[in-house]
Parts: sequence; structure tokens; C-alpha cells
Amino acid sequence: MKVDVHNVAGEKVDTVELPPDIFEVPINVGLMHQAFIRQRANARQVGRKSKTRSEKRGGGAKPWRQKGTGRARHASRRSPIWVGGGKAHGPGIRNWSKRMPRQMRRAALRCALSEKASDSEIVVVDEMVIDEPKTRMIYDILHTLAPDAEKYLVLVSDQDDYLVKSVRNLTNAATLHAGYLNINDLATYDKVVMPLAALEVIKSYLGAEA
Repeated sequence: MKVDVHNVAGEKVDTVELPPDIFEVPINVGLMHQAFIRQRANARQVGRKSKTRSEKRGGGAKPWRQKGTGRARHASRRSPIWVGGGKAHGPGIRNWSKRMPRQMRRAALRCALSEKASDSEIVVVDEMVIDEPKTRMIYDILHTLAPDAEKYLVLVSDQDDYLVKSVRNLTNAATLHAGYLNINDLATYDKVVMPLAALEVIKSYLGAEA
């Protein structure tokens, strides 16, 4: 698949061949859904946990003898019906993480990139370099490259503080290193702005020779 290469002014400067083994594979919706659910589950956190009666301190001695007092029988002060006792059926730690083989995760990425490419949602630029952190400049560049987009994902190949700071102030755009490309971000952002250097990073680990 050949696509146009633009500069930051939106002018066509060249064409590039997108590898068919990455951007033209059969789209497996079930595989992409599995990878998406796995990523969301692994990011899930448990915010609280209560202690059961076995985790509370004390309660070794029986409060009073079993018979003869006229009171109800009790075995431990850590019972859930006592003040200061454990919590019955309270929230606890649960492992939400899911496992998925690396080859399946990468296959899901290829499917997502192929879907993006077929829908013309990948914008290839020669480079994304700015001389100073300027949000207005990045805003104009993104809307020149893809004026009909709602959310932009800008891929980078190395650390660029000026670019990251400029994009960070936009509510509908984000930067991501090409080596950390994931199914969640591809599903969230409708336009992927991909410099040629970032394309080389993607080919290095998703290509047939990787």
C-alpha cells in the first residue's frame, strides 16, 4: 500500500510503501477485542480491602464461658458482629490481570493498523520537529494534516520534549513512542500521525523479519 508523505505544512513531498505484512493483514475483530480487554483489565486497580476476622488482632481468648452466664455464646471478640471485629463479605484484593502471548498481541496490533490504513486514518509525515514548545503551532499542524479528525495520536521515535509539551496541552491529542504502540490508543484516537522515523520503529518489531 502506497501512501503520501506530507510535511508539517500539509504539502505532499513523497510517497512511501507501507509493509503489507503490517498494514494489509486480514482483520480479526475477535483477536483485537481480546487484546483490548486484556489491556484494560491489566490497568485495573483495586482501591480498598477490608480485614476478615482471621486478619484482625486479638480474639485469642473466649470472651466468657459457654454456659451459665445467661448471655449469648461467643468464641472471639474478632467476630463480625462485635465492634472492632472483622468484616464479613467485605471488599478484597482481586487479580484482574489477563495473560496473552506476545505473538497474539502483535497480531492484534497488525490488525488494528491494517484497519486504520484501510480507513485512511494514518497520516505519514516526513518529520515532526519544532524549535520551541508551542501548543498553537502543533494545533495548526495537526488540523492542517487532518482537518476532519477529532482525536490525534502523534507517534514519536525518540524523546522530544518540545513536541511532548506542546501536544500535552491539547485535550484531543497525545504523543506515544512508536515502540509502545497499543491496541487501546489505536481504538481511542481516530487519526494516527506517523513520522517516517516512527514507521521504521514499528517495522522493526512488527515486520516479518522481526
